[in-house]
Amino acid sequence: MSRTKPRTRETTLGLLQHACSPDPRENLDTAIRAADRAARDGAKIICTQELFRSQYFCQSEDHANFDLAESIPGPSTEAFQKLARRRKVVVVASLFEKRAEGLYHNTAVVIDADGSVLGIYRKMHIPDDPLYYEKFYFTPGDTGFRSWDTRHGRIGVLVCWDQWYPEAARLTAMSGAEIIFYPTAIGWHPSEKAEYGANQHGAWETIQRSHAVANGCFVAAVNRIGSERPVGGDGIEFWGQSFVAGTSGQILAKASVDKPENLIVAVDLAKVGVTRTHWPFLRDRRIDAYSDLTRRYVD
Repeated sequence: MSRTKPRTRETTLGLLQHACSPDPRENLDTAIRAADRAARDGAKIICTQELFRSQYFCQSEDHANFDLAESIPGPSTEAFQKLARRRKVVVVASLFEKRAEGLYHNTAVVIDADGSVLGIYRKMHIPDDPLYYEKFYFTPGDTGFRSWDTRHGRIGVLVCWDQWYPEAARLTAMSGAEIIFYPTAIGWHPSEKAEYGANQHGAWETIQRSHAVANGCFVAAVNRIGSERPVGGDGIEFWGQSFVAGTSGQILAKASVDKPENLIVAVDLAKVGVTRTHWPFLRDRRIDAYSDLTRRYVD
């Protein structure tokens, strides 16, 4: 008796990898042009890198940087809504959100292929490391872990530092996400690159591929390129290498270390169901035994 081959559900992802200048208007124009090219090349779901409208300003604690924030909806949202309607594409755009006076978030807005805003995700895990002083700027998210039915697939969004947390990926997958997008801004401290660089990048790629394995979904990580020194010193050398991982964690495509490019990757969403029935991790979870996950530490 022959096995019936599952029907394909193909869509195409477009990951926008580029450098950022000090000019927010220029960066928005760069991202819109890149998104338009991606759509012309067949992308149906397009994702920006983290905080694409500016250089990575969290390298210092400077109150002037709050002027970079914008409301949602606002100018960037409206520009991508227009593109989404015209090109009939889904867009995930990462923005510095001004929610109210004194209340700011690192937020991703999800726009459907008709230009409507489906919702937002506010970054939940906020780092505070040398040159990554995000706690100064961002209030932790309060949206929870979510996914959205779009015209081209059900997607979830997490942001950068969220990518290190299996709990975040699991809960996003449990909400139905077939693809998890990770808008990202991560790189090397130049003085540490020779000693730690290979391990740092390897860990970053491995943890996200493991989320694809554990949850039987696609993972798309979108990173920026270039060296940025907005406050002088060595700054950060962003390592690019945006990638898409398949439902078994395999790398389907990867961008370069230092070149601006759109990574266009076709995926078959039917593989989510196939993977999850052959490797039934969601079935075999012992939800009765995980209550300690809600504790800070088990003594």
